[in-house]
This record gives sequence, C-alpha cells and structure tokens, in this order.
Amino acid sequence: MGIIGIILFIVLLVALFSVQNAAPVAISFLLWEFQASLAIVIFLCVLAGIAIGVTVMIVIGMKKAGRRKRVSPGGPGNVS
Repeated sequence: MGIIGIILFIVLLVALFSVQNAAPVAISFLLWEFQASLAIVIFLCVLAGIAIGVTVMIVIGMKKAGRRKRVSPGGPGNVS
C-alpha cells in the first residue's frame, strides 16, 4: 500500500466520520460567529492539516536541495 492508498484510506475514514456527525454546531473564531455542519468543519480541518503538511514537506525538500547544491563535488577543502 503506497502513500496514495494511505491518504485515500484516511480520507475515507474522515468522510465516514463526517457523515455520521452532520449535526449543526456553533463556530466562534475571533470576531466571527456562525453555525455550520460538523461534517463541514471536520472536512475543512482535515484539508487545512493536509495543506500545512504538504507545505512543510515542500519547504524541507527545498532546504535539502539547497544544501546539496552548495556542497561542491570535490569537497570543501578541494581548491583548484
């Protein structure tokens, strides 16, 4: 089972949980206050978590690529 399979499994579990918990809930955030379905709130929280995780992985990958690019193939002490 690859990473895509794991992600699909987690999304399926969240979808099942959300459908079973579709009651309206009161949401308060800073100055905003509104009612929304618990399913929508859960789904949006999972999407936010995925977006944050992907962003962190991209930043880590870019830092690793930058470190690999700065190191010369001959090593730091090799001067021509």
